[in-house]
Amino acid sequence: MSLWTSLEPASTTVDPGSTTTVRLRLRNTGDVVDEYRFTPVGDIAPYITVEPPTIRLYPGTTGTVQLTFAPPRTPDATAGPNPYAVQIVPTEHPEATTVPEGNLTITPFTEIRAELVPHTVKGRFRGRPKLAIDNLGNTKLTASVLGNDNGDQLSYEIHPANVQIEPGRAAFVKATLRPRQITWFGRKENRPYQLAVQRSGSTRLDVDGTYIQRGVLPRWLATFLSLAVGLTIACVALWFAYQPNVTSLAQEKLQQTAATTIPTP
Repeated sequence: MSLWTSLEPASTTVDPGSTTTVRLRLRNTGDVVDEYRFTPVGDIAPYITVEPPTIRLYPGTTGTVQLTFAPPRTPDATAGPNPYAVQIVPTEHPEATTVPEGNLTITPFTEIRAELVPHTVKGRFRGRPKLAIDNLGNTKLTASVLGNDNGDQLSYEIHPANVQIEPGRAAFVKATLRPRQITWFGRKENRPYQLAVQRSGSTRLDVDGTYIQRGVLPRWLATFLSLAVGLTIACVALWFAYQPNVTSLAQEKLQQTAATTIPTP
């Protein structure tokens, strides 16, 4: 082999969204002048930049190139150890290609996005929104979903109540909202509520929504029934106040007939 290489350091750590560097030293142990081309390989090769991309060395001399690692703050930058390698191809002796290997540890980060679909639901006895949860971090998300509102006016049925979401994935949680008191008559009532995504040891993420509770029967029907009851009561009262005095004319006619047919002794 006409090439000696060394990664300094062989293992390093980087945060997603930031950068770190590693030096690659190499020595031409051959007896001819050679030029070397560098190509990152492996799963994290898109995050590696080699500067300069080529280097020319005389026999017995040593050169250095710099590897810059810049993993993005996205789910693609998998948390944990990530092996990598750099392919070094000599121009004069391509059969003597060397591939030194190293290890890059990407630190974990968590980022969640949640949205109610739809934001506002309407109903008389229930509302059925969905909570969309996106895991934008680079580690698996494990969380529970809770519901709450001011005044404890609603009850909540949530399925599933616990979720596990892989990096870069999303999950939908179905919720059923039920008012604790039914509104039989009256106008619509706006009842704000929250669905919260709670992770162990972390601040929960609250998502605000609105449940519009409708009356079971329309207002005009309540007005009509009230007028009908009032009119009925008024009619009954008038009947008893001005009840007519009905007499039987048949009894009077019978008495007059008897008086004319029976002779007086």
